[in-house]
Amino acid sequence: MAVNRVPVLKRCRSLGMDPIYLGISKKSNRQLKRSNRKMSEYGLQLREKQKAKFIYGVLEKPFRNYYAKAKKMEGMTGENLMIFLESRLDNVMFRMGFARTRKEARQIVDHKHVMVNGKQVNIPSYLVKAGDTIEIKEKHKGSQRYKDILEVTGGNIIPDWLEVDAENLKATVKELPKREAIDVPVDEVLIVELYSK
Repeated sequence: MAVNRVPVLKRCRSLGMDPIYLGISKKSNRQLKRSNRKMSEYGLQLREKQKAKFIYGVLEKPFRNYYAKAKKMEGMTGENLMIFLESRLDNVMFRMGFARTRKEARQIVDHKHVMVNGKQVNIPSYLVKAGDTIEIKEKHKGSQRYKDILEVTGGNIIPDWLEVDAENLKATVKELPKREAIDVPVDEVLIVELYSK
């Protein structure tokens, strides 16, 4: 499995985004030293794509596949792409507050702790659908790990499209998220422009 080993804060700085979107509350004190050159149109488009890939932890090939699927669907391609990324199982786990970061959510799914509609799922890129029930397996529910996670994520705002029962580590996807409900600082229009060249 390919892993991006670039330090997170360094990557956030280079993309000009706040680490809070990754579930990290640290701040970098260093400023990015860029020469006064204006960024080209292509540079801006590429940066938005890299931001989306970095936030959701998706590599180039799967990202391109999501784009191809989003293009075939009805509606706006950019919005469809963001909805695909947001409905990945690892992201949903993060949104529910069952993981501190998307990377941790990915690991929890990989380690077979998660059930979707009563079946074990260990694919972080699994796309959830409206009406799906997601829960942590019974044998892991009492573990200290989840108590620690809930302590940290307790104050997080849970999106309206999810219904979470934190005590029982269980949640239901009420509906797929709309673009307005996705609070990531990505301009998907630029990504569409980049791919449609």
